[in-house]
Amino acid sequence: MQKKLKILMVDDHPSMIEGYKIILSYNDLGLEIETTSAYNCESAYKIITNENESSKVYFDLIFLDFSLPPYEQMNITSGQDLALLIKNYLPDAKIVMLTSHTEAILLYDLIRKVDPNGLLVKSDFSAEELLFAFNKIMGGETYHSITVNQNLKEILSKSSVLDQQNRQIISLLAQGIKTKNLPNHLNLSLSAIEKRKVQIRDYFCIKNGGNDEDIIREAKTLGLV
Repeated sequence: MQKKLKILMVDDHPSMIEGYKIILSYNDLGLEIETTSAYNCESAYKIITNENESSKVYFDLIFLDFSLPPYEQMNITSGQDLALLIKNYLPDAKIVMLTSHTEAILLYDLIRKVDPNGLLVKSDFSAEELLFAFNKIMGGETYHSITVNQNLKEILSKSSVLDQQNRQIISLLAQGIKTKNLPNHLNLSLSAIEKRKVQIRDYFCIKNGGNDEDIIREAKTLGLV
């Protein structure tokens, strides 16, 4: 008799979930896959936080897309928020995050904040690699796809300059937040932010007089945002 593995799959594209289910059905670990699907943050939130013992499901593995329709009422805006929720409600479940994003800062922060059992960039993997990652994760290992590994090395080589606060400054600027409004998003004064922007410009070799657009351009050139 096959052992049954309970998996929650959260993705706003039903066809992606169906694809994952078909691929995993060919696993060579002798596991029967039983899946529950959710297509947005709200439905996933309700499944994860369900405390009714008669209907609660304890998942072995959870696949999370990073970009999902938000559940604004509970301030759950992404797969990252759901992953942090899972760690509280389903601490024994293994978490695999999947994303179309390739920005180094975003991928690095996902690893630092969530520390998922797997992090895969969707453009990286084939059916064979997804099965390979599945085997590694179920065997207790952590798996990162090639783009994640490359960008992780890139960020770590710059870690002395691109610390958490500098990464946040770059990300917020790339989102269109003006410097004068950055203190509303960071626990830093405007003068402290300006000093950090000088460090960032120096690191990017931006000449004196360079503006926010120059920082964003260089960050994009390096694949950081």
